[in-house]
Amino acid sequence: MAEKFQVLILNQISATGMKRLPVERYVAGKDIKSPDAVLVRSADMHAMDIARSVQAIGRAGAGTNNIPVKAMSARGVPVFNAPGANANAVKELVLAGMLLAARNLPAALQFVGGLDKADPDMEKKVEDGKKNFAGYELAGQTLGVIGLGKIGCLVADAAIKLGMNVYGYDPEITVDAAWSLPSQVKRAVSVADVLKHAQFVTLHVPLVEATKNLINADNLGQMKPGAVLLNFSREGVVSEDAVFAALNDKKLGYYVCDFPGPRINGHARVIALPHLGASTGEAEENCAVMVADQLRDYLEHGNVQNAVNFPNVTMPRESSFRIAVANSNVPNMLGQISTAMAQAGLNIHNMINKSRGDMAYTLVDVDSKVPDAAIAALRKIEGVLAVRYLPLP
Repeated sequence: MAEKFQVLILNQISATGMKRLPVERYVAGKDIKSPDAVLVRSADMHAMDIARSVQAIGRAGAGTNNIPVKAMSARGVPVFNAPGANANAVKELVLAGMLLAARNLPAALQFVGGLDKADPDMEKKVEDGKKNFAGYELAGQTLGVIGLGKIGCLVADAAIKLGMNVYGYDPEITVDAAWSLPSQVKRAVSVADVLKHAQFVTLHVPLVEATKNLINADNLGQMKPGAVLLNFSREGVVSEDAVFAALNDKKLGYYVCDFPGPRINGHARVIALPHLGASTGEAEENCAVMVADQLRDYLEHGNVQNAVNFPNVTMPRESSFRIAVANSNVPNMLGQISTAMAQAGLNIHNMINKSRGDMAYTLVDVDSKVPDAAIAALRKIEGVLAVRYLPLP
């Protein structure tokens, strides 16, 4: 019987997701000493001494800023996430954020909460005070969506159904996202194009070098007076200093975000939530199921789907004997891998190779058992980062 895979759990993971790792083949817990894989949500792994035994990391969510992805890539370790699994939860929160701002609900709630219920004039004060919180309706307003992945597409679709006009911008939109995007979405040619047209602007981009301070002092001034900026993406995508200044100058109506930073928290025109984007039972369950399935498929069969640092590579099993090779994307790697297998007397039954940036990944099904010497020879090839032998049990 094959040895069980050891999975280190760093955060509470949905029980439904954990059930995707059958006890017959997996041991999962918080005290695993030599894990084959790590399952994580928000725990910061940058300061961790990640065991050399780790072959994969699964993030039960979309962002992977808490994981040292670059270091894992250098070791040939894929980092999986769950894109789109929390999309509906975030979409609904964005809609709630727009309504909170448009109808001045935070200030209205604070006003009502401050009334003395024993005051005989309370009802009169309610009627006298309500004029201070008059807002406007979403129908007929223009929403700008920056980032048209799963979440951005869902937000755009929901906004259209509410009667809003929608501009969308994403220079790296995928084919799948383009097919999902409602035809009524007007195509913007730049971030600036979105900002100048929209009363509401919502951000749905990852935090990478290119998106750091994407919204800043230079372009915030292009927004319409009283416009609402919503950030349920990542804190660093928006310059808090620029937002603070724009709010104080009354150039920005509201800033609605999921990240209550010290610079902006408590401002009368800031609606800050405690990172609630994916905090629903449904989203946590969806993320856990998705990433557990991906981890299992990788550990048992070498297939890669939704890794942030590897190409997507899947190949149906046509043999009981499979080898998976992660390597630097440099010339003649495939030739060297094939040569090493031929020298070991292995007949290649099927093979697939794909690359993504500096990373390449190869799956090979062979017709016979692979000797240890063949695996050792593959590992000695310069540029090979990791080799895994995956025989069926």
